[in-house]
Amino acid sequence: MYCNIVNRIRLLFRKDRESYFCFYRMLGFFPKNIKLYEQALLHKSILVRSDNGRLLNNERLEFLGDAILDAVVADIVYKKFDGKREGFLTNTRSKIVQRDTLNQIGKELGLDKLIKFSNQQSSHNSYLCGNAFEALVGAMYIDRGYKACQYFIENKIIGKYINLEKVSREEVNFKSRLIEWCQKNKLTISYELVNDDYDKTNSPTFECNVLIEDLISGHGVGYSKKESHQNAAQEALKRVKNNSAFAKQLFAIRDSKIAAEEPADNAVEESASVESQDTETA
Repeated sequence: MYCNIVNRIRLLFRKDRESYFCFYRMLGFFPKNIKLYEQALLHKSILVRSDNGRLLNNERLEFLGDAILDAVVADIVYKKFDGKREGFLTNTRSKIVQRDTLNQIGKELGLDKLIKFSNQQSSHNSYLCGNAFEALVGAMYIDRGYKACQYFIENKIIGKYINLEKVSREEVNFKSRLIEWCQKNKLTISYELVNDDYDKTNSPTFECNVLIEDLISGHGVGYSKKESHQNAAQEALKRVKNNSAFAKQLFAIRDSKIAAEEPADNAVEESASVESQDTETA
């Protein structure tokens, strides 16, 4: 606290004091090397070079921040849910550090107003805020160390933007859930890419169908194949849950396939039995 007061007084005489105070309001402490935090807000679509001519963007900081965030969140989840099994802890951590969650946190922090990117770059495509948030954690780690990152996540993010109890109960991986449902009911599942195109901002889009027993069961569109799969799976889950007639149709297709395969299997068994008898006779 004393350090922050001293830094606040010193900053009153700096021309770039507003940038320092901006990060202070967001992080809870003043940066030592503010250039790291500024770089965390630079998207690769902006051509900015360092004094030695090297291109600057937030990708390397994002890579580092991703690893640090995983470690900090794992520590928090481990302590919060005492006695819970590894699978539960892994699933809860994944839901916290998933791209959609980080993107929302980034927006709540106001990163969408601070990130520098080309106007042609679509924010909903590359999750600019989520990526910048990870890069910010990376910058924080280099500038202040692991404990500062831990303080930031525990005091500025968890509780304020994330309810751990609620998150632990949420089901967000629709694709995995649909696969489990199909495996339980012995149904085949596959995904097919229907179309890949570009939107008005020249960002790639993907359109896919999820097929259960070769029957189109859900349709999804997204700015990545993974996102389109998740959206298709979500639609399929709603359909099999709310439309009993559709679910019965899937089971009927499954049963007819099984019935069609049984005569062939019986024929093979009968042939094997005859061969065995001939061998014994001989």
